[in-house]
Amino acid sequence: MDKVLAFDVWGEYAHFRKYYTTTSPLTFSIPPRTAICGLIAAIIGIDKTEYLSYFSKDKADIAVKLLSPVKKVRLSENLIDTKTALMMSKIKNRTQIRFELLKDAKFRIYFSHKEAELYEKLSSYLTQHQSFYTPCLGLSEHIANFAFVGEFSSELKNGTEDFVRIDSAIPVKQNSNLKIKFDENGGEYFHETLPIEMAEDRTVLEYSKVAFERNGQPIIAKLDTYWELDNGERIVFL
Repeated sequence: MDKVLAFDVWGEYAHFRKYYTTTSPLTFSIPPRTAICGLIAAIIGIDKTEYLSYFSKDKADIAVKLLSPVKKVRLSENLIDTKTALMMSKIKNRTQIRFELLKDAKFRIYFSHKEAELYEKLSSYLTQHQSFYTPCLGLSEHIANFAFVGEFSSELKNGTEDFVRIDSAIPVKQNSNLKIKFDENGGEYFHETLPIEMAEDRTVLEYSKVAFERNGQPIIAKLDTYWELDNGERIVFL
């Protein structure tokens, strides 16, 4: 891998629904890889019915970094069944559901792709601050803004005996040699099991535990491999 695009994305609210919740939807603390694929597809104009085929793990590399502390709130939303009424003004029945939302969410996304055309298209849209569809953070009502950070060279590093600073969230793979050095000053470390890859019919093909520090601080860790960018950041792809 030679080049990695980095861009920041943020919004007042975000919701990345946990797959095991139904009537009271809960949200992941960071966007799953599958949600990031949808966000990038919206920016460059790939239809939601086909974008998953463009972002399989053998084609696209994606990492995510927390830029603001994880804050969660619960708000009630009125859900309506738009399939049963031809006009919005005729809808009478509403179901009120309490959603768990991320408040003031902000993330940095790192992206590389084997297809040069798709990679360059995203680079063009980001640098011009343009998007084909409206980008959002999980749900269509949570509109997102974004800003291009830069394009960086990357180098694969093999894990050593030393602990290193990792700036992104870290996938915790089975049988990995990951070790985390917990901050003596009180870092808040969590892991969540996120969907990583989906088939075109939206069947989840892979889940993975992903570790992160709740306030967006780097994680000091020993791990098998990581990528070092020429701006000094170290990341691990989901």
